[in-house]
Amino acid sequence: MSQRPISLSWDLQKLRSEGYDLEIRSGFLLVKDVPYVDADRQVKRGTLVCQLALAGDVAQRPPDHVAHFIGEHPCREDGREIEQIKNQSRKQKLAEELEIDHTFSAKPKPADNYDDYHHKVTTYVAMFERYVQAIEPLANTARTFPVIEPDEDDPDAAFNYIDSASSRAEIGVVTDKLNGKRIVIVGLGGTGSYVLDLVAKTPVKEIHLFDGDELLQHNAFRSPGAPSIEELRAKPKKAAYFKTLYSKMHRGIIDHEDYLHTGNIEQLRGTDFVFLCLDKGTAKSGIVARLLEYAIPYVDVGMGVYLAEERLGGVLRVTTVTPAKRDHVQTRIPFSDGDGNNEYAKNIQIADLNALNAALAVIKWKKLCGFYSDFEQEHHCTYTIDGNMIINEDRPS
Repeated sequence: MSQRPISLSWDLQKLRSEGYDLEIRSGFLLVKDVPYVDADRQVKRGTLVCQLALAGDVAQRPPDHVAHFIGEHPCREDGREIEQIKNQSRKQKLAEELEIDHTFSAKPKPADNYDDYHHKVTTYVAMFERYVQAIEPLANTARTFPVIEPDEDDPDAAFNYIDSASSRAEIGVVTDKLNGKRIVIVGLGGTGSYVLDLVAKTPVKEIHLFDGDELLQHNAFRSPGAPSIEELRAKPKKAAYFKTLYSKMHRGIIDHEDYLHTGNIEQLRGTDFVFLCLDKGTAKSGIVARLLEYAIPYVDVGMGVYLAEERLGGVLRVTTVTPAKRDHVQTRIPFSDGDGNNEYAKNIQIADLNALNAALAVIKWKKLCGFYSDFEQEHHCTYTIDGNMIINEDRPS
């Protein structure tokens, strides 16, 4: 089944976002799992069928007020057929593998035809559901929210199932700004794994994962998800583990079971954005130099958490580097591993702080893509735990 007419037609898209189970077959719109009452006063489910008018794969106004039905004739709560919609009841083959049992006729008031397919489908479904609700008030609805797979022949599909969240929120045009991006995440510790969790929910084309570490027990307490004891005992590489986890949802996740360094950094050529989530500052120097050479924008994250008087305090950092602002790299990104003066060198990590650090980084990336508004265009952001304070600095001159 092609998803294209549904994705291009606002009325079909609205039906899908509201949870209706839609299928397009042989020029007809099928609405499946529609509840109705049969002659024995039992609640059953059938399929509403409407002729689909298309122009360039976009749904037009329905050509008539007629609808077909696969199933028994819908009845009132007392088992009597709904007479006002009755037209004819006989099996009829509308197309190959599409045979209907009934044809209904219900004109909307005051017009003779429906405004669009959302208007038509919801009107017919409401006629059936009012009697269903009289028998089972809480149990039945046609809005079943089925899992929807992309077209099999769509090479650009980012997910194994369609992103119904964007269509439901009606932000598809905004989400499309992330399509086709090739993203790199360097380091899959606490913050990097949460970056992956957030980026995996966007329609980017590829997500490259670089990390040579094994997934160990302490990692389970500062990463998204919940690995089993068996998985931890196997000590998988982080890159392989997280690829397996998120490939259930997102296609195009590529694991590199090695640390990123100057010997393999050529693999980053042609990518669109890099998230640097490394604990060690010394590992960043060569990488940052090449990213500047390749003109690849990136975000570098850092966390400095300390223990004082049996409480934790500290600062989270998100430093962004783009062609518009790159002269702050040496003053904002630490390149040492702990000389006593590096407040980001402490290795205390807490899951919620990792998640917040990742969220701030991903939000900044989305700002650069035009997903979010970015009036300040800050290229350096810090969050201080004590005081719950965010400071934005380093705007392009």
